[in-house]
Amino acid sequence: MTKAKRLKQGDKVAIVSLSSGLLGEDFVKHNLELGTKRLKDFGLEPVFMPNSLKGIKYLKEHPEARAQDLKDAFADNSIKGIICAIGGDDTYRLLPYLLEDKTFIENVKNHPKLFTGYSDTTVNHLMFHNLGLTTYYGPSFITDLGEMASDMLPYNKEYFLKYIEGNGTLDTIKSSPIWYEERTDFSESALGTDRASHPDTKGFELLQGDAVFSGKLLGGCLESLGDVLGDQRYPDEFETCAKYNLFPQKDSWEGKILFIETCEERISPKEFSQNLNYLKENGVFDVINGIIIGKPQDEVYYQEYKDELIKVIDNPDIPIVYNVNFGHANPRCVLPYGIECQVDSENNEIRFTENAFAE
Repeated sequence: MTKAKRLKQGDKVAIVSLSSGLLGEDFVKHNLELGTKRLKDFGLEPVFMPNSLKGIKYLKEHPEARAQDLKDAFADNSIKGIICAIGGDDTYRLLPYLLEDKTFIENVKNHPKLFTGYSDTTVNHLMFHNLGLTTYYGPSFITDLGEMASDMLPYNKEYFLKYIEGNGTLDTIKSSPIWYEERTDFSESALGTDRASHPDTKGFELLQGDAVFSGKLLGGCLESLGDVLGDQRYPDEFETCAKYNLFPQKDSWEGKILFIETCEERISPKEFSQNLNYLKENGVFDVINGIIIGKPQDEVYYQEYKDELIKVIDNPDIPIVYNVNFGHANPRCVLPYGIECQVDSENNEIRFTENAFAE
């Protein structure tokens, strides 16, 4: 895998809206201003790509405009990093505009950039993984840099700063002693208010298998993976993703650690099971070294999801570690695709055994 370099003070960072156009709406202007200020305070120069602020309706109708922003960001050698505004549900519509553009593919391979986001950004991550680029399942602009409290959540901020030189290395992920409820009020009037928080004494829960296991990371949002494999949301999504071989073939999962987490929709245990079965039918559970699962948002269906995992996977030899801090539930860390790590549930940590960034 080709790795991106970490960011330096003064670097330009592109903001892209690859799915939802939420960032361009007036009702999130306060998040836009907060995120911009925080990036500048970190010594970075935010660059809002031309279509990133055109709003929900325009970007829904123009996937080619979303794709163009990503292509332009990779073509601009002065831009060193790319941050997704937020996720969404139809990122797959960008694939024809990106993967049929030889110049874009060459730029990805020859001019790697740090790319971060989560949720339906899973589709972009899988695309980049297939192109041989390490990307980072981590913070997005609205939800993290635009966090409405007086500062970013401390855990989220700690891991975002790992992207920038001078803030330590991304060598270990530790379990957070606190978890936060999702906000119910995202309006400007809620600026400066803290999220409700709770102690988290469970740590990284070992559900079965060896407490310590190793492999390279590969995965994403479970619902997005299910949409890629199961044609659940849009009638052409499965066909489009299959055409471009988006989902890694079975041999690509050999020896990997699968990471999955669930989105804010809080799907039922039945839907959770269905999405797991899509992975099972594609042979993922036959060849991986282990699984790490993100905490469900607000701990909804916390026990039910555990029960479904054991039942669907139906193989007690596969290590499963639950309640890891990544994805939609806060707080969240950074998981680099294709990087070798060791999961140690006894010590509540994930240790990287290779550098997650280019030297």
